[in-house]
Amino acid sequence: MLDYVDLHTHTIASGHAYNTRNEMVAAAEAKGLEVFAVTEHAPAMPGSCHEMYFMNYRVLPRTYKDMAVLYGVELNILDYAGTVDLPDYLLMEMDVVLASIHTPCYTSGTVKENTDAYLGAMKNPYVNIIAHPDDARFPIDYETFVKAARDCHKILEVNNASLSPTSFRQNAEEAYKEMLQLCNIYRVPVLMDSDAHVDVLVGDHTYAMRLLEQEGFPEELIINANPRMLEDYLNWKER
Repeated sequence: MLDYVDLHTHTIASGHAYNTRNEMVAAAEAKGLEVFAVTEHAPAMPGSCHEMYFMNYRVLPRTYKDMAVLYGVELNILDYAGTVDLPDYLLMEMDVVLASIHTPCYTSGTVKENTDAYLGAMKNPYVNIIAHPDDARFPIDYETFVKAARDCHKILEVNNASLSPTSFRQNAEEAYKEMLQLCNIYRVPVLMDSDAHVDVLVGDHTYAMRLLEQEGFPEELIINANPRMLEDYLNWKER
């Protein structure tokens, strides 16, 4: 399977990652990626960035050698309405915007409440990708979730870190099997992401790729193999 993209990584600015921006970008280029993104945790995550950090992304170069470098955010979904922790005037300036659920920022509810939380985030026009929707601690109705991603024109992530044997997220493989079957039915694209918090894991999609291949998921719906698809989904457009 071709793999040219990694849009979910963190630097030391996120508070619990271990490499600088320069180190992460260099690692991505060494892996042969064509499109790479730094997506720091938004302010509700303990120890992460202030709004001012995201406001200053404009000073950063968007290329490194032959690789496109994007800058964005991993938003925290805060409640069952899908409220996120940065305002629209900042999100509209981001190259790429992820939204996800994290334990420090969200209290799990019923299946309907958790599903509604994701659906509310999808309605935000600046959210591009729903990250790691895979944790059994936050159960959701996957058919409603995938259909909403189709209707709201969002990418769904297959998170490599969630599938790692060291992951703290629960039953991710089973969740992704259900999600992928529905994504195939409803023709919703997916994106393998590393969720790397250290440079050696940038571009590492070992577990995600293995699962996609085991499930026979169609390559035409895998954005990593088709980077041009990003132009239809992200705020960033290739220059």
